[in-house]
This record gives sequence, C-alpha cells and structure tokens, in this order.
Amino acid sequence: MKNLKFFDKLLWLVNRIVAVLLLLSYILPFLPPKAFSVLSVLSLGSVLLIVTNVLFFLYWLVKLKRQFILSLGVLVIGYVAFGSLYKLSSSTQNTVPAHTFKVMSYNVRLFNVYNWFSEPGIETQIVDLLKTEAPDVLSLQEYHPHKNVDLSFFKYKYEKLSGKKTKYGQAIFSKFPIINSGSITFPNTSNNAIYADIVMNADTIRVYNMHLESMRIDPKIENLSKEESERLFKRIGKTFKMQQSQAELFLEHKAQCPYKMVICGDFNNTAFSYVYRQLKGELNDAFDEAGSGFGRTYDFKFFPVRIDFIFTDPAFQVHKFKTYNAHYSDHYPIMTRLELAN
Repeated sequence: MKNLKFFDKLLWLVNRIVAVLLLLSYILPFLPPKAFSVLSVLSLGSVLLIVTNVLFFLYWLVKLKRQFILSLGVLVIGYVAFGSLYKLSSSTQNTVPAHTFKVMSYNVRLFNVYNWFSEPGIETQIVDLLKTEAPDVLSLQEYHPHKNVDLSFFKYKYEKLSGKKTKYGQAIFSKFPIINSGSITFPNTSNNAIYADIVMNADTIRVYNMHLESMRIDPKIENLSKEESERLFKRIGKTFKMQQSQAELFLEHKAQCPYKMVICGDFNNTAFSYVYRQLKGELNDAFDEAGSGFGRTYDFKFFPVRIDFIFTDPAFQVHKFKTYNAHYSDHYPIMTRLELAN
C-alpha cells in the first residue's frame, strides 16, 4: 500500500469495496427476499461485480502488484460456488443422438403488438424463426393471439390468457400429444405458471412454463438513472418478495408431479438469486450443461443478463443449448436438445 501512487490507492479502495460486495452477493441466494428484501437487490449487480473484479485482477496483474490476489481470491470462491459466468463450448455440442427432442423458451413480448419496435412485421419474423428452428416443444411467455401469428404447425397447445382489451399470458405448443394441462395462479398479478403433460413415444413428461413477477426496469441506463434510487430499491425489493411467494406456490405444485419434468421460463431474476436456487433445486440448468458464452437472454446494453432458463430433470441428458441473437423482443429465445435416458 505504501508503494502505491495516489491514483492506485484510490483504485485499491474501490477494489476492496467491490470485492466485499461480490462476496456479499454470493450469500444472497441463501437469504429469502421476504426477510432480506433490501440486500436481495444486490443480486442484480452480481454480473457487473464479477466483471469489475476481473478488470481489477488484470490491472494489478499487469502492474505486478500483489493486490491482484484479492479479486482473484473472490473470483475463485465464486467459481467454486456458482461456476463460471462465461462458459466455453461444451463437447456435447458436437455429438447428438438421433432420439432427442428440442425445447425452446421465448418471451415474445406480445409479438410487438404495441410497436415497441418500429420495424414492421416483427410478429411474422418470430414465426419464421420458430418454423426454421422447429422445436418439438415451445414455451412462450407474454404470448398474445396476434392476428398475424399462425402457429398451427404445432398440432397441440395449451394457453392461459388474461386481460380485457389485449389478451396475453403463457402458452405451450407441442408436436406431441398433450394429455393434461393446467395453470398455477399467482395472486395479485397477471403472471402465472402453466403446465402440460406430453406423451413422447412410451413416456409422459411434464413441461412447465413460468413467468415470474417483472421488476419493470427500463433497460436503458439513461432512463434508469432518472428514477430515485430509494424508490427503485423498494420496488425491486417488493418484486423479489412476490417472486419468492410465486416460487413457493410453484414448488408446492411441482412436489405433486408424478412425471419427469422440464421447466422453462422468464424468471425476471438472475442465476445469483434466491428464486433461481429454490426453483432449480436438484434439477439441471441446461445452459450450465451444454451452453457457451455469457448466455445473455435479456436486452441490456452494458453487460450480459441471463434471466430466462430451461431446467431439466436429471433423467434427461442435455446435448445442446443455444441462445439466439434474434432481436424481436426485449428477450432472446433459448433452445436445448434433450434425450430421455432409458
């Protein structure tokens, strides 16, 4: 410390603060938002804290200063506890058995019915993408029965819609027969979870499609900075409490499921959150199993955010996972290829 110049001393102070905040964020998945709502907000910044600590580590390493040990140590702890933020390509991406099926999850933002994108024909571009990628099972969040959207190439579907003027909700489409379906109602919100029991050959699996409470954060930094921080923190804390309650309702329903399952959805929260840890449980995150890169699923300009997930029962082998660059919504579609072990 004595050998550092004034600028480096300031950086070292900031480095220590950021390192402590990152360490604190590692604890948050174990703290229920109902009891620690203010602290839970910090989980949203985990990705930024990781990236910042990586930059500090590189800075001190290049300068051959032992201060690099702090950020390195914190990053190693996070890697051991949560895995890598950035994933290299998996070897399972190259070899795919014949007996697999594809599951896609996509928040389509009402097929742009309110013209958030000025470009015309967004809804038909989404349909073209779905036709091209041809998932066997498709879970859509913020689905709207748009007049220009024809998904009849899926033989079976289940949808649960709400709203007076504009109907919207969640939907599951399948190329395989759906023999049972239903909805899990979340109180005081239009968000919910739906499920469909799907027969594939001699097996029946359950697919859940979940949309947890939204934080309603404008992804544009310039607009986000206009909102008072105290009001923003309170609103996000309240949302996290609602997400916890919604996750608890879902887990009660899931505990009664007799089938192997796949859970798709927009969680409106990250892999560093309490609800992610609760919902994942003993299931596998398909991105962790076979994904690559940052896996960002939400349109946030300044760092990658992954809030859309596909979880699979351990009985499924995950052979591929892809995050698409198709920018037709404020979310990006994700798809995995699965094999049900005998």
